Amino acid sequence: MNTSTHRAGHVAVIGRPNVGKSTLINALVGAKVSIVSNRPQTTRHRLLGIATFEAGQLVLVDTPGLHRDQGKATASAMHRSMNRAARGALEGVDAAMLVVQAGRWDEADDFAYQALHGAGLPVVLVVNQVDLLKDKTALLPYLAKVSEGRDFASIHPVSALKRKGLEALAKDVLALVPEQPPLYGEDEITDKSQRFLAGEMVREQLMRQLGKELPYATTVEIERFVVDGNLLRIGAVIWVERDGQKAIVIGKGGERLRDIGAAARQHMERLFGAKVFLETWVRVRSGWSDDEAALRAFGYE
Repeated sequence: MNTSTHRAGHVAVIGRPNVGKSTLINALVGAKVSIVSNRPQTTRHRLLGIATFEAGQLVLVDTPGLHRDQGKATASAMHRSMNRAARGALEGVDAAMLVVQAGRWDEADDFAYQALHGAGLPVVLVVNQVDLLKDKTALLPYLAKVSEGRDFASIHPVSALKRKGLEALAKDVLALVPEQPPLYGEDEITDKSQRFLAGEMVREQLMRQLGKELPYATTVEIERFVVDGNLLRIGAVIWVERDGQKAIVIGKGGERLRDIGAAARQHMERLFGAKVFLETWVRVRSGWSDDEAALRAFGYE
């Protein structure tokens, strides 16, 4: 391939929940555009991470984890919204990365592979978290087993967290996208606004600090986002479904809410390169996660 050729294209990043898709995208982009926690269903929105290299540009489509569809009687509106976002990621992309956990392949991984294969996309298998594999000699037999009978453009064992194996991965994925100029400016890292990212920074801290107590009962709405010179004045509303959940988020004497706000503010200041004045409030809206109108109001597609 001519080294002066520039390639650019959209690449879906797909996998079952909690395999490190967002960590991988952040590592390739070189900045935190997608929130990360150890709880499944952390990612709720379709988000673009823009990774620019000398040889080309990858527009990485981060999605909620792809789930098997449930019957409407059991699937919440939130669950259906996340599945629509994951499936929508396959529209208009040039290639896909299927992210799996090293040493593991189950029905959910196969479901994601079949969705990609059925869409006719070239699929790169990204075997993440190889650094956590206790028996390193098991890696090659595992790779042979998962590739048998499946059509992968290439296979890459990586550690997204430690940024190992990403250079070779980016090179192989770039080879699958069209020859064309960059689709975004060199300094652009996502298609989402600072307002959206601010809400995600608060929600990340909710997932990290309250994931066991309130795994999916919270969302965040940015009510105010004002640029005041080099200061951003941000007002964030944390929505919960019950009064008892509100008490958990606020914590004794407001301590938990202060911790969430302080950590979110630090992440915002690093990402935005500006001082942030953040105010947070907690409000109750019963059943918001199973209310299509409420989800639209909170920015879900």
